[in-house]
Amino acid sequence: MSVDNRDFTIVRTYAYSPAQVFDAWADPAKKKLWFGDGPGFSDVTHNHDFREGGRDHNSATHADGWRSTFDSEYISIVPNERIVYTYAMTLDGVPLSGSVTCVTFEELDGGTLMTFTEHGVFLDNPEDALLREEGTKGILDAFGVALDGLYS
Repeated sequence: MSVDNRDFTIVRTYAYSPAQVFDAWADPAKKKLWFGDGPGFSDVTHNHDFREGGRDHNSATHADGWRSTFDSEYISIVPNERIVYTYAMTLDGVPLSGSVTCVTFEELDGGTLMTFTEHGVFLDNPEDALLREEGTKGILDAFGVALDGLYS
């Protein structure tokens, strides 16, 4: 049994206003476009309660057969500026990790500088922290594609 504490930060720039970028996190229909759904996923569930104290639950079966869950609680929401949440993940019902995440939105030359910082505790497999960072980069790539589809 082991525990791996890891932090990572991913910075992205989007050609949309902080209000538009924030809205793509806040609006359940828009979030569904980029988070926890898409090719290779089946039996997907989304529950999105975007407010301080609100909770999200997402689960999906992946193409290779394993099932993941994501359960979060929003700690702090400042519209167009900041989202802070905690979350836990499981794979096939086994706890994988617990994290605190802060996402900030700053106006930058007609666009938005978004900074995503995660402080994670990864259980029993040190490779999971590296996989999480790579997976999060993929999610933020999908986020950018969703923004283009929504606002271009």
